[in-house]
Amino acid sequence: MLATTPEVEETDQRILELLYQGLADATVARKLGLGHRTVQRRVQNLMTLLQVRGRVALGAKAQELGLLPASGSSA
Repeated sequence: MLATTPEVEETDQRILELLYQGLADATVARKLGLGHRTVQRRVQNLMTLLQVRGRVALGAKAQELGLLPASGSSA
């Protein structure tokens, strides 16, 4: 059975992209006009949604599912 790509909200998609660029939670929060704790909570929710433990695994899974740009592209 093929796994389907989970539905990710636009804000969560943006959080993933900014984390992928190497930004810290606090910086992501400032860029998106969110609270630091809100970003942390949303990252935790994304890890639950994508069924991974840890941020490295989150990035790898998001890339695998096509939620992030290809490795060679710059955003």
